[in-house]
Amino acid sequence: MQEQAQAQDDLISRAQAWLAEDPDPETAAELSALIEAGDTAELADRFSGTLQFGTAGLRGEIGAGPMRMNRGVVIRAAAGLAAYLKAQGHDGGLVVVGYDARYKSADFARDTAAVMTGAGLRAALLPRPLPTPVLAYAIRHLGAVAGVEVTASHNPPRDNGYKVYLGDGSQIVSPADTEIAAQIAAVEKLADVPRPESGWQDLGDEVLEAYLARTDAVLTPGSPRGVRTVYTAMHGVGKDVVMAAFARHGFPEPVLVAEQAEPDPAFPTVAFPNPEEPGAMDLAFAKAFEVQPDIVIANDPDADRCAVAVPTADGWRMLRGDEVGALLAAHLVHKGARGVFAESIVSSSLLGRIAEAAGVGYEETLTGFKWIARVEGLRYGYEEALGYCVDPEGVRDKDGVTAALLVAELASVLKEQGRTLTDLLDDLAMAHGLHATDQLSVRVSDLSIIADAMAALRAQPPVSLAGLRVVSAEDLSKGTESLPPTDGLRYYLDGEYKARVIARPSGTEPKLKCYLEVVVPVAEASDLAAARVRGQELLDAIKKDLSAAMGI
Repeated sequence: MQEQAQAQDDLISRAQAWLAEDPDPETAAELSALIEAGDTAELADRFSGTLQFGTAGLRGEIGAGPMRMNRGVVIRAAAGLAAYLKAQGHDGGLVVVGYDARYKSADFARDTAAVMTGAGLRAALLPRPLPTPVLAYAIRHLGAVAGVEVTASHNPPRDNGYKVYLGDGSQIVSPADTEIAAQIAAVEKLADVPRPESGWQDLGDEVLEAYLARTDAVLTPGSPRGVRTVYTAMHGVGKDVVMAAFARHGFPEPVLVAEQAEPDPAFPTVAFPNPEEPGAMDLAFAKAFEVQPDIVIANDPDADRCAVAVPTADGWRMLRGDEVGALLAAHLVHKGARGVFAESIVSSSLLGRIAEAAGVGYEETLTGFKWIARVEGLRYGYEEALGYCVDPEGVRDKDGVTAALLVAELASVLKEQGRTLTDLLDDLAMAHGLHATDQLSVRVSDLSIIADAMAALRAQPPVSLAGLRVVSAEDLSKGTESLPPTDGLRYYLDGEYKARVIARPSGTEPKLKCYLEVVVPVAEASDLAAARVRGQELLDAIKKDLSAAMGI
């Protein structure tokens, strides 16, 4: 009992110490109420450690304490980043800061600009909530040594995040993440971090105008621009930039999903503000039934992802990220693009076959654009989670705005030919086989479920899935000849279907993700319907057996 009482006293002491230097009246009031109520269970959760800084930067729920996203955590992160940059010889260098429209984003961005200024660096703050790709563009455009984007992308409303880029315009990778984390850990008291009230530059619209001018490079001069679009910003920051880009290039004005057009950090019309989540596209589809466009385009809240939906005989269908990735690759090949086409290991192998047939380079990377963007000679990169880099010279990251423009151009070209995106997918299936993909995604509230599932697979790997023998089982945590280590498992299955399974924990959400692919041979157009049925049967069977193997 004495030990328990001592532990509770220590917990209260740590909470009071945090409260004493909390710069935010809202989180200070929240923490004070928890201390006063003696809510030791909640306090223990918030003070069980420190939100870890990694290659995804920081991401977590907003609230008081070191295990939450708040101004105290952000100020320490900014101070650690500043110390890292100075240690790298960038004293006096420029750091550009952008932010989305989530709760506290503007506060976190201003705190970052103040910390950079106080540390002897120069800081420039984007003028208002803007898409993440505008920040990624601004880093190289302004010659910055680093950039920070305050965003939690498509996470739930109560989350926020802190994404760090270095001067090449790419997100950080190891060892920069661990070196920045060490500098953050070295920050002792917030009072020791200088935060002047001014001294940074508040940028105007000139950077946004330069970004929009750069989008000229995405499209072919004089190409068709006749596609009619319904567009949703998913309560995020994409609308104004997308509308300006479409107008600049002569596309018909997209019809907006009015309920989701303006930024709203509560995301009131969706359970999760991610176009991939069930129900997220319902309002967009309702608008499409009303106005009968050629395609539907959606961005996630920070507009670095792009979703596409097409009409079918049974209604509107969201294209998988792998389908859009293949369509854009085929379009770029047709436009004469040269260079390296790259994708993450969890994306469809169809890209490699398109690249091989076109005689362009191809490379696989670990999951995340922090890896894709670093491919030497990159011309195009994508991953299945709706991320596409179609202009790496402009933005070395996924960009939902330029991807939307390129999708619109492709759909316009096909429309002029009396064809659709679906027709082009059929062409690719006949040329390379039907690449059917699916995902087994399990969202958890207890992260130990993910660890236990991965441990179960490592302890007893499946010997067959869907009746297909597992012929290769790789533990990616050990690395491969071409890939550095990552927490994941990859299986290849026997037979003509070239089936592949990858299981990994999400890097940004409390999810276990398994990526499935089968390739069904297609001899002629009349085989397509049966191939799709067969592909889905195999995917469903693999999913069922994999769930059993993981114990979930």
